[in-house]
Amino acid sequence: MTRTIDAPPASVLARFGWHRPLLWLSFGMIALAAIALVGLVIDHRTITGMPLWVKPLKFALSVLIYSVTLSWLLGQLRRARRLAWWAGTVAAVFLVVEMVVIYGAAFVDTTSHFNVSTPFSAALWGTMAVSIVIVWSATILVAVLLFRADLGDSARSFAIRSGLIIAVIGMGLAFLMTSPTAAQLANFQGIAGAHTVGLPDGGPGLPLLGWSTVAGDLRIPHFVGMHAMQVIPIVALLLELGSRRISVLRDPRTRLGILVVIAALYLGVIAVLTVQALSGQSIVHPDAAIATVSTTLFLAAAVGIGVVVRGFRTPPVTVRAPRTPAS
Repeated sequence: MTRTIDAPPASVLARFGWHRPLLWLSFGMIALAAIALVGLVIDHRTITGMPLWVKPLKFALSVLIYSVTLSWLLGQLRRARRLAWWAGTVAAVFLVVEMVVIYGAAFVDTTSHFNVSTPFSAALWGTMAVSIVIVWSATILVAVLLFRADLGDSARSFAIRSGLIIAVIGMGLAFLMTSPTAAQLANFQGIAGAHTVGLPDGGPGLPLLGWSTVAGDLRIPHFVGMHAMQVIPIVALLLELGSRRISVLRDPRTRLGILVVIAALYLGVIAVLTVQALSGQSIVHPDAAIATVSTTLFLAAAVGIGVVVRGFRTPPVTVRAPRTPAS
């Protein structure tokens, strides 16, 4: 008896489209990133302990990655295309607003985030806050539309949808940074809100990223969560490419099971990073509880993936020789 093994799926990149306003935005971010790189070389001013042009560079690269990803995701939709186009366009417009404020603040040697030291600074910070809420809301709408879309097989669909939902959660974690700290309330200096927990912003940090090495830093779970919309679909792509050589991955149920474990691990990591930041712990100095929980998460994920692969392992293909008629 013979059993036919299914052919590997078409690549996740096979269905490819673009949302043009977001695509043009990504080209603009390449130009802004180049400006920030030049600024890092020729302008040695610092603000809150970091080179002045680091924040504009980080935001240009982040918006570049976000806009390319969302542009492609919107290109996968076959229904509600007009609504999707407007959601993407609104997101692009208000990301431009945010970048104008960030780069404008850098040119005049001041900070853009949490700055309410003057009525004008407060108005700019308020504009940024409203802009990012609108971008966040547009992303939620795109996530809803993708839940109703035909995105290919079950594994691919889960990767795109879960990645975007987790990204929405990660984006939402930014709101934890916007409340004034107790120290700011006790001695107001024109700043309301902070990235770090336990110490003021501006202390020692990781190179380029700037994440605090001496206190909790809420930028870390925000960053990790926000980029789930790239990471999980990339894992799906790698699994699909692997299915061309590994027979067990040709079954969409296997890839789906692996991606469910990856998504659960991702959520667990974000939760741990958030608790670590809120407790004032540096990313490079976790306490025993954080280290234990983190290790347990990764071990559980490894076991889960092993169970999934074993459960859907393709049995050996056997071919029986045809019987020859008796002479």
